[in-house]
Amino acid sequence: MNLIDLLEKAAANNGKKVFLIENKKKPVTFGETRKKVLELASGLLKLGVKKGDRVALLLNNSPEFIYFYFAAQYLGAEIIPLNTFLRQEEIIYILNDSNAVALVTSSDFNQVMKDFSISRANSLKNIISTDELKDVKSILCKDILSNETITPAVPSDTDTAAIIYTSGTTGHPKGAMLTHKNLVSNVEQSIKAINIKPSDRFIIFLPMFHAFSFTVCVLIPLYVNCRLTIIKSIQPFSNILKAIMKDRISIFVAIPQVYNVLSGKKIPRWLLWLNPIRLCISGAAPLAGEVLKNFEMKLRVPLMEGYGLSEASPVVSVNPFDKTRKAGSVGKPIPDVEVRIVDEEGRNLPQGSAGEIVIKGPNIMKGYFNRPSETAEVLKDGWLFTGDIGRLDSDGYLFIMDRKKDLILVNGMNLYPREVEEVLYRHPAVADAAVVPKKDHVHGEIPIGVILLKEGASANEAELKKFCKPHLAAFKIPHKFEFWKEIPRNGTGKILKREIKRIINEQK
Repeated sequence: MNLIDLLEKAAANNGKKVFLIENKKKPVTFGETRKKVLELASGLLKLGVKKGDRVALLLNNSPEFIYFYFAAQYLGAEIIPLNTFLRQEEIIYILNDSNAVALVTSSDFNQVMKDFSISRANSLKNIISTDELKDVKSILCKDILSNETITPAVPSDTDTAAIIYTSGTTGHPKGAMLTHKNLVSNVEQSIKAINIKPSDRFIIFLPMFHAFSFTVCVLIPLYVNCRLTIIKSIQPFSNILKAIMKDRISIFVAIPQVYNVLSGKKIPRWLLWLNPIRLCISGAAPLAGEVLKNFEMKLRVPLMEGYGLSEASPVVSVNPFDKTRKAGSVGKPIPDVEVRIVDEEGRNLPQGSAGEIVIKGPNIMKGYFNRPSETAEVLKDGWLFTGDIGRLDSDGYLFIMDRKKDLILVNGMNLYPREVEEVLYRHPAVADAAVVPKKDHVHGEIPIGVILLKEGASANEAELKKFCKPHLAAFKIPHKFEFWKEIPRNGTGKILKREIKRIINEQK
């Protein structure tokens, strides 16, 4: 099965069932979605887009994002979802790196596209806009629609469907090539693990450009034929709450930051009584155990934490829905996915030992676009070396300890920041915490804690050190705490530790 099959089967079996809901616009059925996709595919074909070409999407959450995503698949082309928080120079880099022939955008990006010249992107032939775009020559989406019949492509398992560029927290971003088999198998595996039903209703407010968001909130509902409510942005959050009640949302997918905020808010009783949500899912970044506990206690809804990465399409493991969940764990690997823990030489480590997480399964990318050497570094004999540090317990539950690159060496001893951060999150005044290394001529590196306090709360360095003392070895307690008003994040809400580390180490 490929991505084209997903839409064709949904339209054939449930053509009149509502698929997409967006604000006050008319709901769109599965059959109407297929019709719009084919009209766009025919239009792209007339513009010269063909099998193997790449089409970049710079769009906020919208039905058009989904239409263009699938229109490209019908031609055998590859989609490049662009992070909507990128600057123009970063967008140009990806357009050139991927050799994209078309860019689809909207007036939402007038500012970032200002004075953009198509000549700066080597292979770019057309800019398509869903509405009027200022200062940049483009073709309106409505002007390329065509009713001419096309013969859908028949992608093979190994054909690339999408290229997901990494966030770029470590130099230039790399494009992870995800095949039709990668994406469809990950959808099928995840559905088995999460137990999704056709009666479920999803909401998407996380950016569609993110692999986690698109797989879980778009591809899974399409596969199961569920209804999906589209929210353009996470702000204001009141719009999301209104949509949850109005559209009777049953599956809520968010990032840890959202659950962190919700766990600290007072929940009205009427919301608890009328709440239609049966399941919450967290991904894209680690979820603090204290946040999970507080959220479930307040909202009385199970919260499943998962683990994944773009190179794995992206889901690797989830907490069992109806079985034992273990505090601090990201659950068990989803069906058909194997997880091992290895040392620096790639050798299996004993059960319970901390080491690098390596993954094997049909969801693992075929490699980084035009980067054979970097592909070879992470793909070895079918295993993906994630760069994440974790351990497996006797029951097969995976525990994430940290990113390999985030490891702090204090007097030759390994310190995993996640462990310290988990303790800090237990403090009632702490909203967000990040522990990063600072170079030190005596100890090599020392841990520094950067803290974002909850609104109206107060705490000082001495108080936090005292709070940590019963829970952590002395060398693990941050030497210094800094209290920031804002913590740097990427477009999906993940804390940018590299940026924090840079700021800390530039200080005198």
